[in-house]
Amino acid sequence: MAIRYTRPYDEILDELSRALEDIPNCYETFEMDAEEWGGLEKAERDVCIRTLADDMFYVLGSEPRAEAGSGKLEYDRSRSVIKVTASPQLVHVVSLK
Repeated sequence: MAIRYTRPYDEILDELSRALEDIPNCYETFEMDAEEWGGLEKAERDVCIRTLADDMFYVLGSEPRAEAGSGKLEYDRSRSVIKVTASPQLVHVVSLK
């Protein structure tokens, strides 16, 4: 299974990155703790999040669900979206079209 998309890939990654930033402990995906994450420069955190977005896109191409920290990602093929649950109260929907 592969993710089908028609939007420019960079736009999808930008939106997916913003959604991942809302996951309070997304840094745990990198096996970091809050202190290590906080010690990074903003530019370094941005690179990590962008890399995570790219990795999650790849993972969702072979698995319908993935986790990042306490967040959950799901590829909804029928709607051509990726749902990012950052918290019970916050769900981002990233359109692939």
